[in-house]
Amino acid sequence: MAVKILRRLLVVVIIVIPLLVDMGCKKQARCGCGKDILFDLNKEPAKVFFNEDYSSAQFSPVSNAYATYYFCNPGEMKSKLEDYKSGDLMQISGHVYWECNYLYQASNYTYQMYYKVYMIQVTDISTDLYGK
Repeated sequence: MAVKILRRLLVVVIIVIPLLVDMGCKKQARCGCGKDILFDLNKEPAKVFFNEDYSSAQFSPVSNAYATYYFCNPGEMKSKLEDYKSGDLMQISGHVYWECNYLYQASNYTYQMYYKVYMIQVTDISTDLYGK
């Protein structure tokens, strides 16, 4: 009889204890421009590529060829990009966010661990004169 009571008590403890202990929940990373800032770039040397009408722009930093950053605001940077050719080396500053497609698919593919895709709200573009 005591064994049955002990078993039932053990089952109740196993079920109730996790409910009483606040496990909390980890904040899910949000993606896209204007959401959670991951980090800031300050004059990061990069090769910047953009189309002729400045509706899209992207770059990969010189220090990390396995990362791609897409501009959130290529139209706002049009006046600064007009001074360059697509593929030129520039220094980029801005706020970096997760890119949504990358974030959604990151758990499904192992190569995502090495290759990162971000969005960046560019605040400044300047000439990289290193080596010139």
